[in-house]
Amino acid sequence: MAVLEKLRVKFGMAVSIIIALGLLSFIIDPNEVISAFQGMSSKYDVGEINGKSVSYNNFQEDVQKFTTINEFMTGNTAHSAEQQMQIRNAAWQDLIYKYLFVEKAREAGLNVGSAEMLDLTTGDMISPLIAQNPAFMDNNGNFSKENLVNLVNNLDSDQTGNLRLYWNYLQSSIFNQEIFSKYNSLFTQSSVLSPMMLRRTIAENNNTTDVEFVMVPFGYQRDSSITVSDSEIKNYYNSHKKFYKQNASRDIEYVVFEVKPSAKDISAENEKVAALWDEFATADNMKSFLMKNSDRPYDERYYKAGELKTVSADVDDFVWKGDAPVSEVIAKGNDFYVARVMDTKMIPDSVYVRHILLTGDDAQHKADSLKDVLSKGGSFSNLAALYSDDQNSAADGEKGNIGWMTQNYMIPGFESVLTAEKGKPFVLKTQYGTHVVEVSKSTLPVLKKKVAILYKETIASKETFNIEYAKANQFATAAAGSYENYRKAVDTLGVYSHPVNNLAEGTDRLGAIENAREVTRWAFENKAGKVSNIISVDNNYFFIATVRGVHKEGYAKVQEVASAIRENLYYEKLAAKKSAEVAEKINGLTDLQAVADKLGTTVSSQSGVAFSSMNSQGLDPKFIGAASVAPENTVCGPVAGSIGIYVFKVTGRDTGSFYTEDDAKTRSSQMNSYLSQMIVPVMMDDADVKDNRARFF
Repeated sequence: MAVLEKLRVKFGMAVSIIIALGLLSFIIDPNEVISAFQGMSSKYDVGEINGKSVSYNNFQEDVQKFTTINEFMTGNTAHSAEQQMQIRNAAWQDLIYKYLFVEKAREAGLNVGSAEMLDLTTGDMISPLIAQNPAFMDNNGNFSKENLVNLVNNLDSDQTGNLRLYWNYLQSSIFNQEIFSKYNSLFTQSSVLSPMMLRRTIAENNNTTDVEFVMVPFGYQRDSSITVSDSEIKNYYNSHKKFYKQNASRDIEYVVFEVKPSAKDISAENEKVAALWDEFATADNMKSFLMKNSDRPYDERYYKAGELKTVSADVDDFVWKGDAPVSEVIAKGNDFYVARVMDTKMIPDSVYVRHILLTGDDAQHKADSLKDVLSKGGSFSNLAALYSDDQNSAADGEKGNIGWMTQNYMIPGFESVLTAEKGKPFVLKTQYGTHVVEVSKSTLPVLKKKVAILYKETIASKETFNIEYAKANQFATAAAGSYENYRKAVDTLGVYSHPVNNLAEGTDRLGAIENAREVTRWAFENKAGKVSNIISVDNNYFFIATVRGVHKEGYAKVQEVASAIRENLYYEKLAAKKSAEVAEKINGLTDLQAVADKLGTTVSSQSGVAFSSMNSQGLDPKFIGAASVAPENTVCGPVAGSIGIYVFKVTGRDTGSFYTEDDAKTRSSQMNSYLSQMIVPVMMDDADVKDNRARFF
């Protein structure tokens, strides 16, 4: 248990320990790829990886493992919704590596042998995941082989099994990092920028073109002589089908009834706050009073003039412009405030703090002794180097220095440093241990006030709740059965129907309303034309939804993309027709001005057009490409662009030297880095990984 406690202390003093550290979070961000690989496997599977189904129960076992590791590392058993999501992402990443990446790496002939693992964990080539781990550092912040051996030797004596679980986690993380490094080398070492490619890249980025041109725009009026047949659309769809791959989604509509406080509710809340005024104005134990009666807890913070405007401008005005110690009831929409000035002091905005951390049974005795030594002129940095359990705090090169602290940037338990006497050491206790603390510097004190705020937000009454529910129930009853009934109810009851196209399975927000996952789940569990019963969100919104369209995972149906294909083919035909017309009109002309006159337009010019920047000066990419290879002083064209037909003449070229060989190599290195980040996502795409977690969490 001593080993466990020591590890937790070290992790606690670290600024941040991320559960995904050993799972190479820099390689793959699950939030960016989840939506790209959602799919449909078994109804009760969380997903499918490389042909292997991941059941809900098996996934939960992995989540529990990572939850235990997180609790072991932090000593905290409470997890926010965001932390739970991070833990689930770590568990999913681990499965991606286990069932997909490692297998693909082994197929490529790569592995990490047992002797290599031994060297990376306890040998001469210690992995950074261990060497940089706070758990294995000595009092000077350096890696300690002794601490590592101590943990390994205590694996069997730990009755909880958490120590071994953590050690297995470290080994798995090291294995994954090493095998990825090897696999990545296959790409980075084979991605060679040859001399020819280097010269071409430099030339493309340094060469610019000066060009004169005329352009005949397509215009906005439709050409009725151009038609696109259904067979042409189908042929185009079949030859470009890969562009119409899609994730599962739904087209829905919904109405929502929000439970808002009524005027009667607001008036009643005002009366309640007014009734608390006398007790608030005289309360001795303000923390206890506010805990019982306020929606805002007591805050020991001291405020400068203007800082309370983020709470309420009227509260700030009372504190700094009023004369009375307690304000009247201040109303702001549905919210009510009463402010009481508790204290006024001259306090600096920031103080420079140093400390000596002591742990163990005799920490208090040591702290008292060290405080006495410091009071008699002892060197703080020397004593911190000798006795402090925190050897990482060494701001400005001196042991013990934490640095500047403010009310916003404060170690929990250190709040008293802001009012402490400068240069006088004192003892305080925090969750980390016992500290000998001294404020060595501070900014100039300014006038600040401690303010207690009685705050109440008006909550809708049961009567108001029932009224809104009755409205929702009336709509749900009228809309039941079909989409047609839903539309009739919208018109009859005069409510607004919110349309949502291509709703993704993981969607948790509809409009400005969060936590709407239940609406999304209902949509994915029902067929087109169905209408939901009342779906309650946060007990504050009542949804009635209907499914208009179902888009299954795979390829969009030709009917769903026909309109977009029709437009694309129309403009292809229009470009060909306009190009032929222009070619016929300018046949035989060799002067650009004569071309402009014949086409009824004017000559434009552009200098410094660069092929390397295809959006150069906002010009059409097809025109830029043609101009970059055209002969000089020759009328060229017509070229069909995206918005019109171009006829042009290159009047000159210039070769600069601002883009260097180093720039080209840096760009190549950036592309290699991008390729590294895409290794796992591409593997997932190729293996058709299905991530159905949104159905369950």
